[in-house]
Amino acid sequence: MTFTYNRTVRFRDTDAAQVVYFANILGICHEAYEESLAASGINLKDFFTNPSVAFPIVHTSVDFFRPMFCGDNLVISLIPQKLGVDKFEIAYEISVADVVVAKAITRHVCIDASSRKKQELPEEIVSWLETNRRDAEGAERRRLREVL
Repeated sequence: MTFTYNRTVRFRDTDAAQVVYFANILGICHEAYEESLAASGINLKDFFTNPSVAFPIVHTSVDFFRPMFCGDNLVISLIPQKLGVDKFEIAYEISVADVVVAKAITRHVCIDASSRKKQELPEEIVSWLETNRRDAEGAERRRLREVL
């Protein structure tokens, strides 16, 4: 099953039009990413304060299909995918009441924190990517069987 994160839209997430401010959806997606890491056993304090390695986001995109309002209960499904020895991407699908309201992508590269040069992904991230890929493939196979 793909990893899902539940989040209620707060007033602080919205703009003057009373909908989720476009940049805030990426923050919400990042919360889902962090929860996914924690759920797989990665210690977040060590992960984000490790002085030897970093995972900067080098690309993002978001497509909005419907507005999200304060009080909406979001379900964020994420599927990370390894793109090479030193990078990965996370696809996010954001739903409200079983309706997809947005899709997002974040692309990350692994770097040595001191030299800022690319380096291979550490084993704990490779394991996280593999586990989530297998879970997503299993969920897709179950969904296709239900359709048939």
